Amino acid sequence: MGCDNHELSIVITDDAQVRDLNRTYRGKDAPTNVLSFPMQEGEFSDITPGLLGDVVISLDTARAEALEAGISTDERMSQLLIHGILHLMGFDHELGEDQTRKMEEKSLELLRRIEDNPNLTAF
Repeated sequence: MGCDNHELSIVITDDAQVRDLNRTYRGKDAPTNVLSFPMQEGEFSDITPGLLGDVVISLDTARAEALEAGISTDERMSQLLIHGILHLMGFDHELGEDQTRKMEEKSLELLRRIEDNPNLTAF
C-alpha cells in the first residue's frame, strides 16, 4: 500500500477502555470494535512522518462479534485490524457508497492475503 517504511501501533484492550477513548475522541459514550487514530493528517502530521497512527481493538467486542458471525476470534481480529489500517490510510466508509465499496474491495484483497478462510467477508 505504499508504506514500506512506516509503522503503526496496535492496542488490543477491553470494552471499558475503548468506550473511554470513543467518548473522549469521538463524543460517543459507548464501546465500539475498532478505533483508528491517524498520524499522517492534521497540523502535526510532519512530526513523525513514518508513523501511520494507532489502531485500538476491543477484544471483548471482537469475541462477541466473532461468535455472532460464526467465525473465529482471530478471523474477526484480522477484519478489524485491516479496517483500522485502512482508516489510517485515508479510507472512510462514512463518506458515501463509493467510498464504502472501495474500502470493502481493499479489505477483501488484504484479507485474502492473510486469512485462509475463503468465505471470510470484509468488515
